[in-house]
Amino acid sequence: MLSLRPFRLLVLLAASLAAACSSILPDKPVRPTLYDFGPGVVAAGVAPGNLTQPPILLAEVDVSSTFEGTPIMYRLGYADANQVRPYSLARWSAPPAQLVRQRIREHLGRDRLVLDNEEAAALVRSGGAKPRVLRIELEEFTHYFESQAKSFGLVRLRCTLLDNTSAGERLVAQRTITLQSPAASPDASGGVRALAAATDEAAQEVARWLQGQR
Repeated sequence: MLSLRPFRLLVLLAASLAAACSSILPDKPVRPTLYDFGPGVVAAGVAPGNLTQPPILLAEVDVSSTFEGTPIMYRLGYADANQVRPYSLARWSAPPAQLVRQRIREHLGRDRLVLDNEEAAALVRSGGAKPRVLRIELEEFTHYFESQAKSFGLVRLRCTLLDNTSAGERLVAQRTITLQSPAASPDASGGVRALAAATDEAAQEVARWLQGQR
């Protein structure tokens, strides 16, 4: 009669090798959490006849290489404010320039038509006047920590208003808008909400500034 001992040894050896291999395999990668600014203010559309301000062409938002991607960036002001650091497990759903432009467009659209290049060209072809151009540069967009417990969302926009003439663009006015909003928690989630609030305030300030230009 054949002994089963060698077979049992082989089974035990195979089980030991499988356990060893599973212990050295890397864990399933953790996907970063995606954030945006939320749905914004849900309001009924404004009829063209109720718009009180002239149309404006809102150009794509310019941004430095620091804020081109989707990482959510923060600064430790109490340690080294010159260093910009990314949260490892948190990302924006789209580049900050797109999120900021969309929120500014929503605010400006409450009292005027906000156009892109194609829409502005269509307006001119239909006999309308060339709209002014609003160019915005996103200079700062970080979760800024004054201390380990106190932080805020910091947004800085450089706004340039230009007349769109047959000879080219002509400078009308320029302004830098800096807004900060306190963060409820010292983490990525708190930073996102603070940056969304600061962006809303900055967009409102852009709208007020444009209303004062003639």
